[in-house]
Formats: sequence, structure tokens, C-alpha cells
Amino acid sequence: METDTKERLSAQITGRVQGVGFRNFTQMRARQLGLTGWVRNESDGSVRLEAEGPRGALEDLLDAVHDGPRTARVETVEADWTDATGEFDVFRVRR
Repeated sequence: METDTKERLSAQITGRVQGVGFRNFTQMRARQLGLTGWVRNESDGSVRLEAEGPRGALEDLLDAVHDGPRTARVETVEADWTDATGEFDVFRVRR
């Protein structure tokens, strides 16, 4: 069944996305959507996201990170889609 197909979303988010609660915002939204994976700050000031789950839920997460938390200012979101690997058990913040 198509809706049960799991995919992987890899995204790089730039702008004012560090020090504004972006990782916690992303983790909360991903868990609400039942996704697994991780989010972390990168040394270049961006945020990196790897998430797996149903395509529709991943698209909802992608929409959410385009806005981010109230204090963020997202400039770009570069997203790539691949097949899920099943390597994650929960969605967490990586440090």
C-alpha cells in the first residue's frame, strides 16, 4: 500500500536557525508526526535534518521547517529524498 511506504528526507536549513530553538521545534514536530531521525546544528550556522517515515508526514515536517519557530528566520531549505533505511528508532536532537 502506497501510504505505508517509508522515505527519507535530508534537509539543510539556512538563515537565523541556531540559538532560536529550531532543533527543539523540529524534534517536537517530527515526534508529533511519528517520524524518526535527527536534527543538529552545523558549524557553518545551518541546521541539518535527517528524517524517515511516510511521505505525507515528511512533507508536513518540511513545511514546518520552512517557517521554523517564531524567533527563527529561514532563508533556504535544500531537501533531498531517498528510500528509508530504517536505522532510527526515535527522533532526537544531536549535539
